[in-house]
Amino acid sequence: MKSTAISLVALCAAFAAAPALAQPGGAKAAPTTSSQAYHAPKNAFGQPDLEGVWTNATLTTLERDAKYGAQLAMPPADAATVEKSNAKFIKEANAPTDPKIKTTDLPYDCGRGFKGSDCGYNFAWTDPGTEVMAVAGQKRTSILVEPANGKLPPMTEAGKKRLAERFKRSAWDGPEARSLGERCIMSFGSAAGPPMLPLLYNNNYQIFQTRDAVTIEVEMVHDTRIIPLTDRHGPAGVRKWMGDAIGHWEGDTLVVETINLRPEQGFRGAGPNMKVTERFTRIGPRQILYRFTVSDPENFTAPFTGEVALNASKGPIYEYACHEGNYAMPGILAGARELEKQGRDPGAGPRDANGAPAAEGN
Repeated sequence: MKSTAISLVALCAAFAAAPALAQPGGAKAAPTTSSQAYHAPKNAFGQPDLEGVWTNATLTTLERDAKYGAQLAMPPADAATVEKSNAKFIKEANAPTDPKIKTTDLPYDCGRGFKGSDCGYNFAWTDPGTEVMAVAGQKRTSILVEPANGKLPPMTEAGKKRLAERFKRSAWDGPEARSLGERCIMSFGSAAGPPMLPLLYNNNYQIFQTRDAVTIEVEMVHDTRIIPLTDRHGPAGVRKWMGDAIGHWEGDTLVVETINLRPEQGFRGAGPNMKVTERFTRIGPRQILYRFTVSDPENFTAPFTGEVALNASKGPIYEYACHEGNYAMPGILAGARELEKQGRDPGAGPRDANGAPAAEGN
């Protein structure tokens, strides 16, 4: 269920209290890791206060468009174009549609990764934000800041092989072969993380602090990260959803180190030694800078680092009522078994004019 608590924050207002770090249009900029002019208020435990409801909804993509090269700051004119294009897309998607329309009559590619029969997805449910991400006033060309080109490093040969092995099994064999998001075990994509990345909707988080731990409630899909403030990880042989996280304070910054993620949930297939280091720094009254570094030597040829703006949002966060045993799962698997009885491959299915999987006429 999509939360009615989602509030699209006017990002420009959120950054007014932070020092302007924007560069002239087209200028390169070093990653922003802190704001010297702002210090977060302290809570009852003497810690920097990170509590509240925050959103990372943004139109900024993880990887950078190649046309920007090593340019981190997006020119204002380009940001305006992206935001206007998104507003136009939303307006058109919200227009009334013919109730008699068939799925096969929908456009093959309808934007935001939806193709074929998926174009029947109601865009009223999506909420990726309305603006390009700005960190302390600087519009960004990508979430990734290192490598300098804003691209993920190449995967290792071992990483490619590991992913190939994972996908050898047919997605129609049983529930264990379906995605974690589809099974309602973990968030779609990487909302819960680590790293915590924005998705198409439900990009809300609520942070709670105690003397001994920091807890992050993740709206997508009802996950809760509990980060003990300690220097000891758990047993090396125990791999957890969202990993084994420990945290400590470095001045105004909460530093979190996570290891022992499950391979099904790690970023693009976690290697056995994947480590994610996250830094949460409140850089203004209404913004937390979330910086993460992923080191996964078995999967990627180099570490990579990203920065995400967490902007203050209205609460509360309501339950995302996703659960295992939903009707979609038995329907998917029952349909696959029926196709097999007919001697057909569930993975092939009907094809549209472009040769892509498509739903049969309705």
